[in-house]
Amino acid sequence: MSAQLVVPPAVSAEPGPLDLVRTAVSRTLTMCLVELQKLRHDRTELVTRAVQPALWLLVFGQVFTRIRAIPTGSTPYLDFLAPGILAQSALFIAIFYGIQIIWERDAGVLSKLLVTPTPRIALVAAKAFAAGVRAVAQAVVVLLLALLLGVHLTANPLKYAGVVVALLLGSAFFCCMSITIAGLVLSRDRLMGIGQAITMPLFFASNALYPVQLMPGWLQVVNHINPLSYEVEALRGLLAGTPARLALDYGVLVAAATAMIVIASVLLPRLARS
Repeated sequence: MSAQLVVPPAVSAEPGPLDLVRTAVSRTLTMCLVELQKLRHDRTELVTRAVQPALWLLVFGQVFTRIRAIPTGSTPYLDFLAPGILAQSALFIAIFYGIQIIWERDAGVLSKLLVTPTPRIALVAAKAFAAGVRAVAQAVVVLLLALLLGVHLTANPLKYAGVVVALLLGSAFFCCMSITIAGLVLSRDRLMGIGQAITMPLFFASNALYPVQLMPGWLQVVNHINPLSYEVEALRGLLAGTPARLALDYGVLVAAATAMIVIASVLLPRLARS
């Protein structure tokens, strides 16, 4: 009786969904650690980036608190303004993150990353949340300055955890917006111009400086579709205790960040081929 040869089943080389998730999480954490290392070796960047938020709080906030030109109810204007400046500082960090992608393309790093097994969406998510790490580090400096100016902030550590999540999601959205623009214009100079052109309109079309009720009707419409407004509302509700729709705010931020990560990952190969 002849022995039968048993052939083991072929093992698929294709990674499964769980492997992709693990790779994405690992890549994201690695990129975040890289950003922390960069900040540790160049702490002066935190100081220099804090100059503009400091001017907003010291000059704009102090002046408008004295003249009481913007009604904010029972909340002092400086308390009202501080969360908006916190979101603004995160926006300014993230909106130019696409320049780093163009530098990596010019240095040949991006093409090497794209041929690795790491999914493109994981690469983009890693960049997005690395920008969030920088934003959170910047937020610590802004919050310390706000405390020195007498801004009344919450002492609840759980609310600060919510602040970190809001900053990460907001930074992820604007970082991926920058990567998307980079994938469309393919030029560092064009990206700088577009970034500068849209940054202040995004800021002024949000509720960072003044209540929504003071805006004209057309600006209120823009405010309702501006993710920065939901980030500011969440930060203000957590830090200053003003009314906030946290479920809606976080829902919009999660949806906006997810959609923009997907769009940026689609355009990433186009940037590498240019």
